[in-house]
Amino acid sequence: MIRQQKHFLPGKYIRVIAACLIAIAFLFPLYISWNTSLLTKQNLFTYPPHLLPNWDFDNYIRAWHMGAWLMYFGNSLFITLTTLAIALTTSVLAAYALSMLHFKGREWLFFAILFVLMVPAEALLIPNYIILNMMHLINTYWAQILPYGASAFGVFLLRQVFLSIPSSYWDAARLDGAGHMRFLWSIALPMARPTLYTIGLYISIGAWNSFMWPLMVTSSPNVQPIEVEVSRLMISNSVDWRRLSAIGVFATIPLVIVFLVLQKYIIQGISRGEGIQG
Repeated sequence: MIRQQKHFLPGKYIRVIAACLIAIAFLFPLYISWNTSLLTKQNLFTYPPHLLPNWDFDNYIRAWHMGAWLMYFGNSLFITLTTLAIALTTSVLAAYALSMLHFKGREWLFFAILFVLMVPAEALLIPNYIILNMMHLINTYWAQILPYGASAFGVFLLRQVFLSIPSSYWDAARLDGAGHMRFLWSIALPMARPTLYTIGLYISIGAWNSFMWPLMVTSSPNVQPIEVEVSRLMISNSVDWRRLSAIGVFATIPLVIVFLVLQKYIIQGISRGEGIQG
């Protein structure tokens, strides 16, 4: 029996090494923040830097008592989940209409949505504020939700996914008496599930980490998200790096948990390249 010789592929190992170096470059600041949150006061400013934690969890205990974190977590969770539900619903319906329904001006409408992707978010702050002020929604949850209730990025990705569905699927569903909504729910959405997870994570990260907009449209802590409180504590406790790092760590934990739970589907949605199929 002749053994097949495995060919040495230097390009493969170079890509693996490059990916590892890039991952380390992105993760190192996060590690420094986590490590700082567990250092003692004596090891905080030592040189060379103390790169191993001292496991001082008192920093987390003291940081937890610095604010009403359960309320801020609840505010952020409500804003994120509501924004996610509305944005996914509008993205799915808009993408399906732009891909499966034939009507006059469909392509021009899609180009208009693509144009929104090119507009900086900062350029919309003042117009959005004026509109919400006219609707008497300033200093409410809805002021933080409605401006992000539609995702041009989500519409673009989902439209490409729906366009890749063979027309024979729709013909077979129509012969069975299914309408557009039944076809969307039973066939199109299951095929787009990995992409939905990817878009959902993108929307959730944006909603959870939103800071500038909530700071502009809210003044009451009862409706403000956690990022606003973190910023307020950073200003008032600018020299206590250990507690600030602890606050930053447990403010990020929910997103890390979501990613770890859904990483299989997110990676699948990206690697399949569904968003670029024509």
